[in-house]
Amino acid sequence: MASSSASRWFRPEVYPLFAAVGVAFGICGFQLIRNICMNPEVRVNKQGRAAGVLENFVEGEKYTEHGLRKFVRNKRPEIMPSINSFFSDPQKN
Repeated sequence: MASSSASRWFRPEVYPLFAAVGVAFGICGFQLIRNICMNPEVRVNKQGRAAGVLENFVEGEKYTEHGLRKFVRNKRPEIMPSINSFFSDPQKN
């Protein structure tokens, strides 16, 4: 009887669903931790909250212009540029 109840909970066809939900939770957790630790607008301690509105434009600029954004700034917005150019530009072929 115990093996039938265990097999009911361990089904291989739901593993991709578990993986997708795990990745989604990971992304959400990463973003929450990043905002709490690095966002200049978020103040966790009482002294920071009591300070009111700060004019910290340099810190905000540093937070906004992170490395990934700088990397993709001059790239074309394509997933697979070589395949797109192969099918859209017949003169190159």
